[in-house]
Amino acid sequence: MVSVAEATCVTGRGIKGDRFFDWKDDYRGQVTFFAREVHEILCERLQVYGKTPDVFRRNILTSGVDLNALIGKRFSLQGVHFEGSEEARPCYWMNQAFGEGAEEELKGRGGLRARVLRDGILRPGEVTVEILESSAGR
Repeated sequence: MVSVAEATCVTGRGIKGDRFFDWKDDYRGQVTFFAREVHEILCERLQVYGKTPDVFRRNILTSGVDLNALIGKRFSLQGVHFEGSEEARPCYWMNQAFGEGAEEELKGRGGLRARVLRDGILRPGEVTVEILESSAGR
C-alpha cells in the first residue's frame, strides 16, 4: 500500500493503479473506504501501536463518516460519485497484518465497498460527503 497525493477514479473500473482496477464487470469493491476512528479503536482495544491504517488494505481513509450508513446509497466526494455496495468484511489475515483479534473487532465496521459512478480525482483534505440518492430501487 502506498499513500498518494491524488487518486484517479474511473467510472465502473475503480482507482487507476489499484490492484482491483478493471478486475471484473460491475465489481462491488471498485473502491474501498475505511474509518480512521475504527483504526484508533483497534489500536486501543488490542494494544497495538505503530501500525498504520494501510495494513487493512482499503483505498480511502475517512474521518467522521458513518460508512455503514452509505450502503445502498449514492454519494459524492469532491465531485466523484459512488454507490455504496456492502461492508468490506474483515478476513483472517487481518489478525496477522494488524494483531490477534483484529478480524473479530472489525466485524460490522470493516469499511465500505463501493462502485465508481462518475470519474474524478480525489485529494487528501477535509471533504464533505454529499448523499445523492438511495440506490435501493436500482
